[in-house]
Amino acid sequence: MGIIAWIILGLGAGLLANMLIPGKRQQGLILTCLIGIAGALGGGWAATNIFHIHTLHGFFNASTWLTAIAGAAILLLAYQLITRQSGRSRSGGSRSGGSRSRSRRRYAHR
Repeated sequence: MGIIAWIILGLGAGLLANMLIPGKRQQGLILTCLIGIAGALGGGWAATNIFHIHTLHGFFNASTWLTAIAGAAILLLAYQLITRQSGRSRSGGSRSGGSRSRSRRRYAHR
């Protein structure tokens, strides 16, 4: 398969992987597609060069799609982990949490 086919495959794999991963997502559609393309290219490279799996025979092959979706899902999970950790460190000391504790107390008495 050529690089153009992997890019097209990555667009679809990124969207499918995004639907399979539970939780709230911070990235938009374009970033999801870009991560999907990188995941598909990385998954295809890893399957052939690292794991020596030669199942990447064609665009409509199930193993090709599974490889691309797995690569995209791994990158999407890594992106979520990185953005969650950086979000916690930025907003960790700026809030006092007073309004949260008041609302929790209000609902706890009902």
